[in-house]
Amino acid sequence: MNTFLLTLLVMVALIVIWSVVGYVTSNAEQAKYSVLEKANGYEIRQYPAHIVAQTAVEGASINGDAFNKGFRIIAGYIFGGNVTKERIAMTAPVVAQGSSEKIAMTAPVTARAEGNAQIISFIMPSGYTLATLPTPNDPRIQLVEVPEQKIAARAFSWYRTDARFEKMQKQLFAGLARDSIKVIGTPIFAGYNPPWAPPWMNRNEILLRIQ
Repeated sequence: MNTFLLTLLVMVALIVIWSVVGYVTSNAEQAKYSVLEKANGYEIRQYPAHIVAQTAVEGASINGDAFNKGFRIIAGYIFGGNVTKERIAMTAPVVAQGSSEKIAMTAPVTARAEGNAQIISFIMPSGYTLATLPTPNDPRIQLVEVPEQKIAARAFSWYRTDARFEKMQKQLFAGLARDSIKVIGTPIFAGYNPPWAPPWMNRNEILLRIQ
């Protein structure tokens, strides 16, 4: 067997293994929703009320230190960083929502972020309530019940970058404006896969609350 063919077979094997690992590690409970309408470039969804663990971090990039810092803070909570040392199952997606306003965290969280900031959220498994979720050890984390809401979603794959987020965001805004749908709030990034998942398996979304 010549060197080229051997190298090719090794590369194919590595890609297959990478894809299998990406599939297994991405097999988490996902946020529940019902699709109300499929439009040109987006779909309208209805999300039921759910609970998130969230933290506010400084920095607006979804591909930088702020996002990763927020991810690590919440990951610490679900991996046992709580008063009962309970491990909570990882769910998808991980959500980042930017804000140019002051973000005030309610008791017992006292952290605040001013200027460019974002809130990183993990959706809690559906079997929990606010009463049954363990209290976080980290005071930067708060548990919040998100009410039922209607969302416009546009999906994209491969790696998340600020440039791609900006491009998809503009396309979603344009589609909603074309169809005379009123937007409420700021764009939300939702990522469904762990960082080590192959880019061709990545599922990313831009979400916008609508009236």
